Amino acid sequence: MPESSDKDLWVTWEEYHHAIERLALLVHESGWKFDQVLCLARGGLRPGDVFSRIFDVPLAILSASSYREGAGTMQGTLDIASHITIISGSLGGKVLLLDDLVDSGVTLAEVQRHLAEQFPAVTEVKSAVIWYKACSSTKPDFYLDYLPHNPWIHQPFEEYDGLRPHQLAAWMKKGDAE
Repeated sequence: MPESSDKDLWVTWEEYHHAIERLALLVHESGWKFDQVLCLARGGLRPGDVFSRIFDVPLAILSASSYREGAGTMQGTLDIASHITIISGSLGGKVLLLDDLVDSGVTLAEVQRHLAEQFPAVTEVKSAVIWYKACSSTKPDFYLDYLPHNPWIHQPFEEYDGLRPHQLAAWMKKGDAE
């Protein structure tokens, strides 16, 4: 794995999982109690799953995306799904809005506005992210790492962004050889 710098932050699977756990501990130690976790898909899916299990609260999922071009490296127009997926009931009470990072801050701000407008049963929303970049126009309530140099974060699951089904066999063999 390349070495991290002010321009690039490289994250292994082990570091990624440990960061999620450290963020969960940070939220727990704050004393703030929430009724549901709302994760933003896709980046917030893995943290959302872990938080839902650790805090034993329902997991809700909202798809929002602006990084679709260039194998997920170029920001475009923000799209927010019109529906939230949740197993029981509907979104309400105190909600922890969870994502992996806040970059420009646009997604976090727009989703918070969307929740206020579309979900009157939500009484309070606080946000949590692993990485908070200095260039963000929105500050999350909870964050693990503040990144003053705004590096591109290379997360371990990005290796799947350019992988297609017809390439899987060769890709898996390459991994076995290492």
